Amino acid sequence: MSVTIASAQYPISQHADFASWQKHIENWVADAAAKGAQLLLFPEYGAMELISILSPEIQQDIFLQIAAMNDFTESFCGVFAELALKHHVVIVAPSMPVIDNGKHLNRVFVFSDKGLAGYQDKFFMTRFENEEWGIQSAPKVLTVFEAAWGKFGIQICYDIEFGLGSQLLCSAGASLILVPSCTETIRGATRVHVGARARALENQAYTAVSQTVGNATWSPAVDINYGYSAFYSTPDKGLPEEGIIAAEIPQKEGWLIQQLDFAKIEEVRHDGHVLNFNDQQKINVEMHSEEVRILHVRCV
Repeated sequence: MSVTIASAQYPISQHADFASWQKHIENWVADAAAKGAQLLLFPEYGAMELISILSPEIQQDIFLQIAAMNDFTESFCGVFAELALKHHVVIVAPSMPVIDNGKHLNRVFVFSDKGLAGYQDKFFMTRFENEEWGIQSAPKVLTVFEAAWGKFGIQICYDIEFGLGSQLLCSAGASLILVPSCTETIRGATRVHVGARARALENQAYTAVSQTVGNATWSPAVDINYGYSAFYSTPDKGLPEEGIIAAEIPQKEGWLIQQLDFAKIEEVRHDGHVLNFNDQQKINVEMHSEEVRILHVRCV
């Protein structure tokens, strides 16, 4: 089985009202669908552009923004659910802050043509999230999303820099790890992409990175953005020698679209030049303080 994925190099845009933002998102989704994409990946914190329709007071106060974004959750999800149904695609929406049981979490919602399929919360917080913004580490639950073409998991930005989540997701059946990300600098983007390449190698899997691009000086949370989209694999037979399937020019707005063949992943996992995936199962990776649970949800 194969899937065509569109990974966004996504600008944080200003909008006059919710209807303007909705039209903007509709255009992005329609463009990817028209190019044959079956799975659309938006970046971390891309939803923060909704703050632009609120008062200047909220725009300049990162703590007020968490509550404001949480108020958008229902309408935000409604837009993406309708678009996934209309275009018969799976959409990994841009992440947003939510308030769940009193905790401030960074959440990625996933939609299929059946509606909301599930979500993935971020495990590991960057210093800015933790020390300045008050975003907290989520309960340790990983979700494996099952589509007609294969299984995938999500590791949000900083999470991809650790082997824990990707190993558990791949051990639970995933062949693809999606990496929505938001970084300010070249070094930040580099850490995410190096992490994505490492996880593809360790698990003999595909990884796909989507990042925010450009500046949004009106937003103290996501004012500076540097990034690019890319697709990676393990460097093994039938796959690129350096493990780089495709990478876009940094800071360019738009979709990077790539078809991925999961038969190649199955082949190298069973008869590759090396057997990283099998050998990785011999390593016990876990959290000392919390048990990590795996959920399986269907996107079809």
